[in-house]
Amino acid sequence: MGISLFFFFLFMRLFAEINGGSRDDECKASRCSHHGPVIRFPFRLKHQPEHCGYPEFELSCSEEKRTILELPSSGKLWVKEINYTSQEIVLWYPRDYLQWQILNFNLSAFPFQFKDEYTYSNFSFFNCSEDITNQLSYADNQLWSIPCSILSSNPVYVAPSSYSLAEVNLSSCRKIFNATLPEYYTYNYMVYHEREFYMNWSKPMCGNCEAKGNKCQRKKNNSREPEIECIDKPAKGAPMDKMVLTEAILGFLHFTFGIFIIFIVYRSNKLKREHRINIQKFLEDYRALKPSRYSYADIKKITNNFKDKLGQGGYGTVYKGKLSNEVFVAVKILDGFKGNGEEFINEVGTMSTIHHVNVVRLLGFCADGYKRALIYEFLPNESLDKFIFSAFGNNYSLGWHKLQEIAIGIAKGIEYLHQGCDQRILHLDIKPHNILLDHNSNPKISDFGLAKLCSKEQSAVSMTAARGTMGYIAPEMLSRNFGNVSYKSDVYSFGMLLIEMVGGRKNIDATVENTSQAYFPEWLYNHLDQEQEVHIRIEDESDIKIAKKLSIIGLWCIQWYPIDRPSMKIVIGMLEREGGNLVMPPNPFTSMGQTRTSVRRRITSIQPELTVITEIE
Repeated sequence: MGISLFFFFLFMRLFAEINGGSRDDECKASRCSHHGPVIRFPFRLKHQPEHCGYPEFELSCSEEKRTILELPSSGKLWVKEINYTSQEIVLWYPRDYLQWQILNFNLSAFPFQFKDEYTYSNFSFFNCSEDITNQLSYADNQLWSIPCSILSSNPVYVAPSSYSLAEVNLSSCRKIFNATLPEYYTYNYMVYHEREFYMNWSKPMCGNCEAKGNKCQRKKNNSREPEIECIDKPAKGAPMDKMVLTEAILGFLHFTFGIFIIFIVYRSNKLKREHRINIQKFLEDYRALKPSRYSYADIKKITNNFKDKLGQGGYGTVYKGKLSNEVFVAVKILDGFKGNGEEFINEVGTMSTIHHVNVVRLLGFCADGYKRALIYEFLPNESLDKFIFSAFGNNYSLGWHKLQEIAIGIAKGIEYLHQGCDQRILHLDIKPHNILLDHNSNPKISDFGLAKLCSKEQSAVSMTAARGTMGYIAPEMLSRNFGNVSYKSDVYSFGMLLIEMVGGRKNIDATVENTSQAYFPEWLYNHLDQEQEVHIRIEDESDIKIAKKLSIIGLWCIQWYPIDRPSMKIVIGMLEREGGNLVMPPNPFTSMGQTRTSVRRRITSIQPELTVITEIE
């Protein structure tokens, strides 16, 4: 920007200095041909600016390189000579000019006048139906024939109005009109066929100025009546020197401006290339969902020195923060003294590959010395447990239709983790506390600190220790007698979450008065198995259907053996099914089949046998 202004002011200054010279250049003297008259002030050519000449002194060049003066009513005369000292112009008119002059003779709007020795006479024009040429000798040269096709197709004759034509037989003629014309050039044209005449101009008066060797020019003003000034001519050679200097300066400016343009284009192309590279890198990072890395100082700034605490977890504390672009975030500060950093590695490594509407977005992380932090998108409605458990008093606010939508959203998020990523992701800690709700109460799965990755071609993962939260941990996590740890472990946790959404309480609650309800999933199964109604916060008929559907699906998901549990894809189909009764699952609470419901045969396996694979750290 600074360079542009510098060159702009430089150019304007030089332009101001040479403005007089450039004005002279555009008004410089010229000719239409090598032998033609010099054209300069007060005359100007049509292509020159108006200030180069005086009004009505405009000339032009014909295709034959003749100098043309155009009179009012489109009469065109050839200029043979211009005498600037005597202010006289010699004109030559075409053969049919007199015909034009007879009809349009008017010099009132014309700056030129006939010379003083010219006198005007009246002439009479006759249109004759017969040729009277043989009588002209008797008229003592008082009657002349003229070619006048624009007046009549018949012969036309002209004579001075003061002459007597008594000896001429004009019986076949009639007078057309009388005209007052300059006597001198009219006689020359009709008698001697000469077509050259002289005119002069009185304004502007530049003859005396130029006679003194000075220069006459038009003043630079905006007045309607142009004013003339007489100035000294530059010294011999000065105009040429000034012209050379002007051309040199303009050449330098053109060269400098060209270099400047090349620089601007180069700079612009370089910036465009850099922007393109940055955009490509951004798109690659966005496609890979790589989070941004922040320093611990950035984290303190984002959280306003950890001012707004949102919650406390087993692995750290969550604070509300704000990025520079006014985006609110949730920042989890990990406890550096717990574990060996595995949760941090799991969270960043796993969530960097995830982008789903029902999975919380990891926006950034901090690994600054021993300081560890994770930055998530901020979800204003916090976690699901604050809405479904009666202890918080908010379980009635969602409604059964909304609970069903939340269940479908969670199921789709888990299905994405199992099938939608390059590698299968086992969350291994699905519970209400890890389900966050956005401003529309749409669910998002969070907290991937215990997650494991495995190949999609294989379904199970070997583990050395149980992971998860008691009450949501699948049986195979505690004992391999029930099967291998696999994606079906997340299905079990989802089933327990679904049943808690139905009951509005923790599944294990020792504070309830009725001991049969201490373990709610078993109480729920027994009531459904005996076809008893489960009246839990029911307001209308549609609520009963939703509560029963969620209950049956939850009981299918918490089957003790992984092979008996449906995949999340099948769970989604069951949740989205409209109408129809779902089949009750086998009793998941029998011990080795020794209960009153043991007579019920185990249904055929929904999923194929699961294979064990090596755990991917």
